[in-house]
Amino acid sequence: MQIEIRGLERLSLRERQVVVLKEAGKSNEEVARMLQVAPGTVATLYKRARSKGYQVVAVLPLESWGLSEDPAEEGDE
Repeated sequence: MQIEIRGLERLSLRERQVVVLKEAGKSNEEVARMLQVAPGTVATLYKRARSKGYQVVAVLPLESWGLSEDPAEEGDE
């Protein structure tokens, strides 16, 4: 699965870093350790970024849904 984050251009560099790590499933404490800031700072940056309206889009391959682009692979023929 790929994750696409739209609207990152509206965010500061630090907000982008926080968003990417948070959307990857990291906790505030993990992000804080990685970026060497306080967990409260992470929460503030994440809240500010969310208010700017970025969007997360998951890009899933057809195979993950039991589908294929090639009908022959589906066994329909």
